[in-house]
Amino acid sequence: MRNILLIGAGKSTSHLLKYLLEKAEKEQLHITVGDKDPSNCEKLLKNHPNSTAVKLDIFNEEDRQNTIKKAHLVISMLPARYHIDVAKDCLRYEKNLVTASYVSPEMEQLNNVVKQKGLVFLNEIGVDPGIDHMSAMKVIDSIRDRGGKMILFESFTGGLVAPESDTNLWNYKFTWNPRNVVVAGQGGTAKFIQEGNYKYIPYHKLFRRTEFLEVEGYGKFEGYANRDSLKYRSAYGLENVLTLYRGTIRRIGFSKAWNMFVQLGMTDDTFVLEDSENMTYREFVNSFLPYSPTDSVELKLRHYLKIDQDDSMWEKLVELDLFDPHKKIAIKNATPAQALQKILEDHWLLNNDDKDMIVMYHKFGYELNGEKKQIDSSMVAIGEDKTYTAMSKTVGLPLGIAALKILNKEISATGVVIPILKDIYAPVLNELENHGIKFTEKNIPYMGYNPNNVAG
Repeated sequence: MRNILLIGAGKSTSHLLKYLLEKAEKEQLHITVGDKDPSNCEKLLKNHPNSTAVKLDIFNEEDRQNTIKKAHLVISMLPARYHIDVAKDCLRYEKNLVTASYVSPEMEQLNNVVKQKGLVFLNEIGVDPGIDHMSAMKVIDSIRDRGGKMILFESFTGGLVAPESDTNLWNYKFTWNPRNVVVAGQGGTAKFIQEGNYKYIPYHKLFRRTEFLEVEGYGKFEGYANRDSLKYRSAYGLENVLTLYRGTIRRIGFSKAWNMFVQLGMTDDTFVLEDSENMTYREFVNSFLPYSPTDSVELKLRHYLKIDQDDSMWEKLVELDLFDPHKKIAIKNATPAQALQKILEDHWLLNNDDKDMIVMYHKFGYELNGEKKQIDSSMVAIGEDKTYTAMSKTVGLPLGIAALKILNKEISATGVVIPILKDIYAPVLNELENHGIKFTEKNIPYMGYNPNNVAG
């Protein structure tokens, strides 16, 4: 038996475990899931004879090392900041490692010694990052193989609610970590290139600079810029590309509405609210508004945000019970972002039968034989229910597929890598298609941003 150790049994593990357990008998796998609360995964393991759930405290060095020592390969689903300790243990005991997280500087520093030991630490093999890399490089490599020169690349991904479960005015529900949604875009200015011009969007302007796109059968969406679109310029071999933009997808109107929270300061995670435990939702809103002896909280907020009572923006705020004088934040020493998250979770959590949706959209502009061309590529995945979500499918399946291919020595790369190599992305994408994760490509006239060569 080959022991795969999965560390962390969060929301994205349902499809990963299902995939590995379905392969367990044929591939002679034993799946060990280590979590601080093993009961988190017992329902998913379903008493499968090739599985074990163990209590694992990752902060207990001896416990962690003893568990990793017994594995043939480790999949870490921990928060990204905890991967490095797992990685160092994998290095010590010469175990291959797979994660869905961005490569941290600390992880990158291990590259040479990981190579020397003939190991592979494969990161960024989830959905975004992950499927976005693989699907993009497949098209980029095919363009280059035909002699084409890349001039534009845009990539958008969004975790959304499926149309049949879209039941609120925001057209949104949490499909992954709510905290990451609330603080999205913070910590740095968004950077990208458009038609050879570097562009920057500070956080307080981020949600008012959106792009629009349409996915056949699913309607129109908007995208706001990710923090640093330039970081993959060299990885993708796009040093000379004129346009490079990566963004997050939402339904049209979400960003404009979310900007209200940004302008009020409700997404701030840098200070603590006084007596937040006893603060009502109404008091939370009022704490960001000027004092008035006569005006109501509603009137002050409409005046501050310059929105009319019949504006759809107002209806979205009312829907969230923001002015409720009885509901309490009930979190001790909460930051504004934590308080806002609590309010949103009242309305945006998936119900048991709700389905989520992953939407991914790429634009590839290129020159071939003196002619400018464009390929648009899109993928939509719909979840089954609250447990077997599209998010868990698009995160978990690439992890599981890659892990098995590493075990079977079908992936031969060594070092700290991401899935931009054809030897990795081709077999993983092929198998993903068997699970319904497939891209639709269209050849369209090159749109660009500057067809008349006007300075941008």
